[in-house]
Amino acid sequence: MKTYFDLANEKYNEQNVCAFKNKKGLIELNSEIGDTDVTPIYLTDKDGLRIFERTCTFLMVVATTLLFNEGIIINHHMSGGYFGEFLNPNFDIKKNIGAIKEKMLELIEAKLPITKETMSVSAAIDFFENNGMKDKSELIKYRRTSTINTYVLEGVRDYFYGYMLPNTSCIKLFDLYPYEHGFMLLFPDKNNPNILAKKISEPQLFEVFKEAKQWVRILGVDTVSKLNDKIVKDDISDLIRTQEALHEKKIARIADDIKSFGTKKVILISGPSSSGKTTFSKRLCIQLKVNGITPVLISMDNYFLNREFTPIDENGDYDFDDIGAVDTELFNEHLKSLVEGKVVEIPSFNFKLGKREYKENYVELKKEDILIIEGIHALNEKISASIEKDKKYKIYVSALTQLNIDNHNRIPTTDTRLMRRMIRDNTYRGIKPEDTLSMWPSVRRGEERNIFPFQEEADVMFNSVMIYELAVLKQKAEALLFSIQRDSPYFNETKRLLKFLEYFLGIDTQDIPDNSLIREFIGGSCLE
Repeated sequence: MKTYFDLANEKYNEQNVCAFKNKKGLIELNSEIGDTDVTPIYLTDKDGLRIFERTCTFLMVVATTLLFNEGIIINHHMSGGYFGEFLNPNFDIKKNIGAIKEKMLELIEAKLPITKETMSVSAAIDFFENNGMKDKSELIKYRRTSTINTYVLEGVRDYFYGYMLPNTSCIKLFDLYPYEHGFMLLFPDKNNPNILAKKISEPQLFEVFKEAKQWVRILGVDTVSKLNDKIVKDDISDLIRTQEALHEKKIARIADDIKSFGTKKVILISGPSSSGKTTFSKRLCIQLKVNGITPVLISMDNYFLNREFTPIDENGDYDFDDIGAVDTELFNEHLKSLVEGKVVEIPSFNFKLGKREYKENYVELKKEDILIIEGIHALNEKISASIEKDKKYKIYVSALTQLNIDNHNRIPTTDTRLMRRMIRDNTYRGIKPEDTLSMWPSVRRGEERNIFPFQEEADVMFNSVMIYELAVLKQKAEALLFSIQRDSPYFNETKRLLKFLEYFLGIDTQDIPDNSLIREFIGGSCLE
């Protein structure tokens, strides 16, 4: 029987081919050849990288099991790889991580098959329950299908959310090393699979992830199955209230921190698309007022250059996300004047005409006032170079998902933001879900260029994700995704997201407060 893995070797000399796709969607390499009108999916493609990361994770699971019979948990993605921990807190990582890496290399050198085996849900539940993987047995019991696919390597069986590579020899490049209290599993660079991703120090981001993990432990919900259990047992209302209280406490602490300095006059807030910047800014303003500080909001959108001076991207379109589209010179001039107590006439940008206008909007900062500036470039020093550091306070609003599907399957943080945006685009702007999916790659490229490089500049990071929110987003997101037709170029991504949402039970919105960050996306916010 010839498979698509054979096709990858014969026609493409493998060349980092991770799958194929046809009009119906992705085709796993271990599938028997049928349709030959297919397109290769490479490691540089989003789907290809996911398949590689999944397989490399399984390789580490197998190596760790064979050598030490220890379990691992994949916590989150950062710096081009996965950060994870060993389930046994007493496991000597520094002493043993080298042996695990060597075992992985040995398995790769042996060119061993990774076998896909279908099991009934009941048999899979029994297997994982009896083999100390309760995180998987508890997850699978909520699946609506009668069977699931598992993967086997060297007698070790596991369950993964998505396709895998068919042979250990497909893993050509990785690294594994101790990091903080766990490990980093590093993957190839997503743009150049022949080199490893660059090791980037992101201490603040790592602290936000640690805080997120502390929150899930406080709430007792670190996997999807535990969230589903809360819903089934009707404990979800208490979970919502506790999560919302944690958010409010964090925002209040940030406001207290700003006041404690006594010198801050400019608050700069940034974050990626659909991270909840707008609602966060409004709730921060309320907490600042509680502290006797009057917030004054200025929109960076009013400082766009006239259309004829806007940079052009590689496709010949206006690039409004480029910092070159902002009149940084005028913006800095106005910031400096406001901080010095001068009266400034703030411009208004006419998006229809593509030019700046003045409508006698005069602003003056009083002694107790503080400027609030929200925008994608807010943490870029070019935006506020005219203001001394001791007068600025920078905030990065992230959307880092705390939940895991199970110990070996993480939830990509971008999926939460994508569904937030899809729902908001449709609810408030009438944008079809297919159009949101088509724009998303461009949005992500802009974030990589204009937002993420500056996140470590922040004085504080705020994680806007609600631990329960995917159970809420599910209701609206599924309806939108089901509207996308099979012949759409985005149908494969649609199927992936729908399968992902199958893991969650849904909840209604009656217990969600009207000032919740999630209301920015699903509607019903009192802060609109």
